Amino acid sequence: MSITLKLATSLDGRIATGGGESRWITGEPARRAVHQLRAEHDAVLVGIETALADDPELTVRLPGWNGHQPARVVLDSRQRLTPDCKLVKTARDTPTYVVATTPPEPALVEAGVRVLGVRAVGEDRPELKTVVQALAGEGLSRIFVEGGGQVAASFLRCGLVDRLEWFRAPIVIGGEGRPGVGALAVAALIDAPHFRRVEVREVGDDLWERYERV
Repeated sequence: MSITLKLATSLDGRIATGGGESRWITGEPARRAVHQLRAEHDAVLVGIETALADDPELTVRLPGWNGHQPARVVLDSRQRLTPDCKLVKTARDTPTYVVATTPPEPALVEAGVRVLGVRAVGEDRPELKTVVQALAGEGLSRIFVEGGGQVAASFLRCGLVDRLEWFRAPIVIGGEGRPGVGALAVAALIDAPHFRRVEVREVGDDLWERYERV
């Protein structure tokens, strides 16, 4: 199993303003790079808050692209995903999974969504190690995590992130903005997740930094 976390933030690590505006922090070249990264993975994963707020497709949309489309995975404990969202409406065209801690919702199943039941922890959140096991059981071993700050923090806290793909835009949003990584409960620097930078490149006006877990 290989897990890559993608972050697209301001210079100060924010993914949105305090009011939630986030489109677009990074420029078109960076967004094209993200689509290429999606194509290199088996599945793209987000949390339910991102799915509800953005109504994303999570597909590879590159000019002339007719190759591999990754599966879409939503961490959705209580199956709040609605039948009229893009992910559900296209579930029969592109494999779509909902990871839940409740029994499968008939409307989602009828639409072609595959509901994976996993163990709950904390505030009824999916236990991530069982999530990874469930996805591996579906043949999905290269996971591209694009969720919000809480999803990013959850994967980092569990030590599950093997690589970081971090896109930084040359803007500063400030402390009232929404962080790219939520609370990690790090009490000492030695306990913080550590990564080794392996590449930096310019993509338009943005920087693309690539890291591997130490």
